[in-house]
Amino acid sequence: MADEACRSYPFSRSRLDPDPQYAELRRTEPVCRVQLPYGPWAWLVTSYELTRSVLGDARFSRAATVGRDNPRECPVQFGQVAESVLCMDPPTHTRIRQLAGRAFTARRVEQLRPRARQIASGLIDGMAAAGPPADLVESFSFAFPAIIICELLGIPEADRHVFRRWTDAIVSTTTSSSSQEQEIYLHLAGYLASLFAQRRARPGDDLLTWLVQARDNQDRLTEAELLFLGMALLVGGYETTAQQITNMVYTLLTHGLQLRQLKARPELLPGAVEEMLRFIVFGNAVNPRIAMADVRLGRVAVRAGQPVLCARTSANLDEQVFARAAELDFARDPNPHLAFGYGPHYCLGAQLARMELQVALDAILARLPGLQIAVPEDQLTWHTGTMMRGLAAFPITWLTPATAALHPVGTGTRKWSGRIHGEGARRRHDSRRAGIQEPTPAMRLDHDDQDAGWPAPRR
Repeated sequence: MADEACRSYPFSRSRLDPDPQYAELRRTEPVCRVQLPYGPWAWLVTSYELTRSVLGDARFSRAATVGRDNPRECPVQFGQVAESVLCMDPPTHTRIRQLAGRAFTARRVEQLRPRARQIASGLIDGMAAAGPPADLVESFSFAFPAIIICELLGIPEADRHVFRRWTDAIVSTTTSSSSQEQEIYLHLAGYLASLFAQRRARPGDDLLTWLVQARDNQDRLTEAELLFLGMALLVGGYETTAQQITNMVYTLLTHGLQLRQLKARPELLPGAVEEMLRFIVFGNAVNPRIAMADVRLGRVAVRAGQPVLCARTSANLDEQVFARAAELDFARDPNPHLAFGYGPHYCLGAQLARMELQVALDAILARLPGLQIAVPEDQLTWHTGTMMRGLAAFPITWLTPATAALHPVGTGTRKWSGRIHGEGARRRHDSRRAGIQEPTPAMRLDHDDQDAGWPAPRR
């Protein structure tokens, strides 16, 4: 093995575009050896079917990554601890996931939608009052999901800028020492520990209170599991959604045909969100899995103990599954993308993220007429040194009431309606037709008797 060719990974990154090597590998070598900046070499899986196979196969373990040197972009390894839900296998993973999953069922998320609309509307009000231009990242994309997760967890809204610094560091690839890593985790752990103490003294109607009570009264969590679950919910609850709001608005503003189509047919919004989740190259392959036995993947024999990385963004562009995969098609049906993963580690907050993205785009397109990028595209600043792709700032401009009369809506294009009706029933129907993975029993507890005692959504 030592003398076999090993590609350098990650591949090049340019805005939100895929590196051409992904398409080449899908055609010729869907399982290949790669070397990341740190750690041992790994197998990289780039095709859809093999990626889904690995993600759903218990022979590939996340728990086995704990306590070993893993392939990674960052000099230090963040969060590789046995108490983290991201580093667990069933049945331990199932127990933690069932407990936290009660907050993120489709029904619970729908109850949050009216409040999410209020938050989005308030942020747009602030942007409209200040007038164009504005930085969408600071004015909306970060604040919107951060406020929602703060309310869901019961975290003071004023603290969102504090924990943003810590979560930015966690997704950075430039943290250079274990002492820096330890400092970040100590700050975040200390902050959460203080919140847990507050909930024990003064219980609230929020998710953190419920988790603390599950720990103290029902002994369903250890203290360490409680702490790392709180971290996962806080970091995962807004970071990716915040980046994807900006990415999706950028994608719409650089795909004029699709933007006009969406304005003319706003009922396409749920499908448009799913298609952009598939289409946008958001990050590199992360979270390696360790083969627990010898496994045949396509033409490659993966040996026990070897790490495997799955490039989900490449799988989402697999021409064997998605016709005209390089095209942005809001009417794509089915659309079984892997943006939220697959199998036991399917994203816990997928339903929440979908709702937030729909509400965010709905509000932005409804309230900011004539939306466009405020600077030449080559002047936009893109993130570097992070696991996720996205804009560091996104200056936008729009027509104000004083100027809107000078730019009437073109013939043949209806104004954005600003609302989607009948979301609940239609989304469940569309999810089944589109091949979107529904939560399995390990992902959710969605029965009335299991919801007893759960706090109502905040209004």
